[in-house]
Amino acid sequence: MSIDKDILDRLMEGRSPGDLFGKSGILSELTKALAERALNTEMTLHLDEERANGASAEDNQPPNRRNGNSQKTVTTESGKVVLDIPRDRNGTFDPMLIAKYQRRFPEFDRKIISMYARGLTTREIQGHIEEIYGVEASPSLISAITDAVMEEVAAWQNRPLEPCYPIVFMDAIRVNIRSDGTVSNKAVFVALAILPDGTRDVLGLWFQANEGAKFWAKVLSDLRNRGVQDILIAVVDGLKGFPQAIEAAFPRTRIQTCIVHLLRHSMSFASYKDRKAIATALKAIYTAVDATEAEAALGGFEESDLARQYPAIAPSWRRAWNEVIPFLDYPPEVRRLIYTTNAIEALNSKIRRAVHTRGHFPSEEAAAKLIYLTLNATSAEWKRSVREWYAVRCQLAIMFDERFPMA
Repeated sequence: MSIDKDILDRLMEGRSPGDLFGKSGILSELTKALAERALNTEMTLHLDEERANGASAEDNQPPNRRNGNSQKTVTTESGKVVLDIPRDRNGTFDPMLIAKYQRRFPEFDRKIISMYARGLTTREIQGHIEEIYGVEASPSLISAITDAVMEEVAAWQNRPLEPCYPIVFMDAIRVNIRSDGTVSNKAVFVALAILPDGTRDVLGLWFQANEGAKFWAKVLSDLRNRGVQDILIAVVDGLKGFPQAIEAAFPRTRIQTCIVHLLRHSMSFASYKDRKAIATALKAIYTAVDATEAEAALGGFEESDLARQYPAIAPSWRRAWNEVIPFLDYPPEVRRLIYTTNAIEALNSKIRRAVHTRGHFPSEEAAAKLIYLTLNATSAEWKRSVREWYAVRCQLAIMFDERFPMA
């Protein structure tokens, strides 16, 4: 519903555009007027409901009625506003718009959470709040507002999951956590899944100092306990011990190493001038029609001058070969999707940008809070459906038959 232009003209009469914002701007006046109007409407409804329920009649008391106002200073998006809060004689009125002990409008809290999710430090948030709203926000206030999401984080971390995920990308980023007076570098493990409808979802976050087999077993056990019964394809990024842990928890899952990760690892051994030639030679391996042709291409590379010049490249492909060749069984639609862990790397890059300004976190809970808020703030980007998903789903239904029916 739009506001009548005549009303807007009357509101702006005698004012300049600069009078809109600030402590004494028209927006502050409108907030006060509209809030007090809503509070008085709430009071009228409250008294009407009490009379309809006969609350006073049962105690032989006179009907409840208004009993003046009390003033409360609340923080809004446009600054501090002094509201006249209506009171009732019996003291039973507890407004929904601004509760008895509430001193900030919900939108104000959401602004702070949004800034926090975008990686701003407490000091930066303080400066923005002071500059934009003319309100002092102490570090303890900012912490209290952002800490309020921890229950939500815990519920999200323990929520039930789907019984089957077609594809799960698994990777880890590093964050600095303070513990017992020292700062240690810990891995935050992220699992990004593609759902049966083609949309994406982050299944959870897991913290660990070392990315060993026991840690991966714990992660996968958690997924099973939350309802995951099957993963068709798990795309991993060269994480030590991870393929073995997946095989133990989900024996039917096909494990696929990230081809791009292997290529980047290979290029790290080569001089810049030779990288294009190496990329061309290695492309013949992962674009092969089948495993036999890929084996021949790798063998050909091993006999080349490039392989002799850079002897570490070919063995790195041999070591990962069992996790490379499943890729060759898939049709082009599926290959394009699982060719790389770029989907999760793009997500992790958003997380890294947010945590970069922090330096280190006082606890794992503080890191989890920021990462969760970052995921929420950027969800529109990473949750969107996979391109060409219908074609991919059809191919997966053929390949995995009863494990992933189309219906």
